[in-house]
This record gives sequence, structure tokens and C-alpha cells, in this order.
Amino acid sequence: KYRPQIHFSPEEKWMNDPNGMVYYEGEYHLFYKYYPDSTIWGPMHWGHAISTDLVHWEHLPIALYPDELGLIFSGSAVIDWNNSSGLQDGDHPPMIAIFTQHLMAGEKAGKDDFQVQSIAYSNDKGRSWKMYDGNPVIPNPNIRDFRDPKVFWHKASQQWVMIFAAGDRVRLYNSPNLIDWTYQSEFGVELGAHGGVWECPDLFLLKTETGESHWVM
Repeated sequence: KYRPQIHFSPEEKWMNDPNGMVYYEGEYHLFYKYYPDSTIWGPMHWGHAISTDLVHWEHLPIALYPDELGLIFSGSAVIDWNNSSGLQDGDHPPMIAIFTQHLMAGEKAGKDDFQVQSIAYSNDKGRSWKMYDGNPVIPNPNIRDFRDPKVFWHKASQQWVMIFAAGDRVRLYNSPNLIDWTYQSEFGVELGAHGGVWECPDLFLLKTETGESHWVM
């Protein structure tokens, strides 16, 4: 009676940013930053829910838990249709989550390299998750606010593309397999606003009514 009927909310405790929205076999997956032990911000996990209509939601168990590399911060999720990662085990292509891990001890020690990019994978349509043994897939080159990866498959070049915040600009990496990433470039050093972090960036191709194509960040 007293809960939102359209907006999603967890069964209890704290949530904030939605993450890893992905669609697979009739189900919309919503992951979200979640602290299951209190109604205020705390060590972040990824909560998880699914829907067939984006209005009615089924709560699933917590997908990602903090580990020795840190808390689970923002990121994205993809379906690895061609098993480029080699992580498929069974009949379904693996669902891969890509996210920032935040090591509180490193931040408290005054270091700048306390955020890294990691992956986890599921072979049962998102019902259970395993951290990749080789995490982090992108270590930190000593950049504070090194976070919020968004990943997509670029068909023309047959590779995965990752964009994420690197302070007051973004960085771009490419990978053939979601595991081995190569730095390509950064954008924004002399453009845009520089009063804070360029949080949770996205990058996508948009076609106009006249057929022109533009990359939108």
C-alpha cells in the first residue's frame, strides 16, 4: 500500500544508482547499488531484480558482494553472445557485469589508485554470479575517480568498447574478449566542464532523420 507502484524499490534497506540494465530472453535485468544492512549508505553491493514489462518486478538474490578488491560501485552489463570471453558454461551465452571496485582502505590511506575495473559472470540468466579470478581487468594507473564503466559491442570493428570516468574527463579502452583491455584515448581535457567528476558516462551511435550518424557521449 505505501510502496511506489511504478518506481522500483528494494524490499528493504538502502539503494541508489541503477546499474547494468540489460535485456535477455524476455527479461529486463535491473541491478542497483545496494546496502543490505542499513537504511543509510554503506558498503555497496549490487542488488538485482527482473521484469517482463518494466513495471512489475521480481526481486532476485544479491548479485555482487564486496571482496578483497573493494566495494561494488557503478558499471554496466552485457550479453556475450559469441562467448568472446570464453566464460560460457552451458547452453546460454554468459551475462557479464563490468563494474568499479572501490577499496576503502586505499582511499582512507590517501592513495589515488583505490578504484579498479572488474568483471563477474553468470551462466544461468543472471540467477547466480561468479567473480572473475583475474580481476581487476583494468588496474588503476594512479588516477583518482577512475570509475563507472559502460561497455558495448562495436560491430564495425568487432570489439568491445569501454568508456568510463577518469576525473574530469573520460577514458576509452577496447577489448576482443571483455578481459584483456587496451587503452585507446581520453576525451575532455580541454573541453566541457571541469568542476567535478564526469560520472557515469555513456557513448552510443545516433542516426538523424537525414541518415547522418553521430557518436554521442
